[in-house]
Amino acid sequence: MDKTRQIKISKYLSKHLRHAPERLGLTLAIGGWVNVDDLLSACAAHQFPITRAELEEVVANNDKQRFSFDETRTRIRANQGHSVDVDLELQPQTPPDVLYHGTGERSVPAILQSGLRKMARHHVHLSKDVETARKVGMRHGRPVIFAIAAANMHQVGGTFYCSDNGVWLVDEVPPQYLEVMSLQN
Repeated sequence: MDKTRQIKISKYLSKHLRHAPERLGLTLAIGGWVNVDDLLSACAAHQFPITRAELEEVVANNDKQRFSFDETRTRIRANQGHSVDVDLELQPQTPPDVLYHGTGERSVPAILQSGLRKMARHHVHLSKDVETARKVGMRHGRPVIFAIAAANMHQVGGTFYCSDNGVWLVDEVPPQYLEVMSLQN
């Protein structure tokens, strides 16, 4: 499959597994799961046919590992980033000492005042490395990287989760746990 098709399928799956499953007539089960056969049938019925081989390739090769199959490979889900109400069945975990968040430069004053908030998503997304945070920040203009004192926040009751693809999730990050690392070009 060429890269253009892979990206198109990934975006289509993101839209429908994270934000609008009802547009395909799908309902997310607990954990965010959807039956693979139901998904493929729904895609075909909505004029966007995807083969099982294409689906397998997108799940295996997506650069952000946005999707995963269950152990039986009969169900699929988006790993995080949902705007629809869904229980992903994530278990609290102890985070590393420091995590990172990338954003656009124009958001910095509001973040320094109010902290990081989940907005329309289920969680604030944090990265375990600076480079991933920088890439995320670049999507929003000139990137700014925040270092989050995750261990300190966790010690006073902050609850952290880690999705299947290694993205750390939290409900919010108060300003006192944030430090502007750098402005990147």
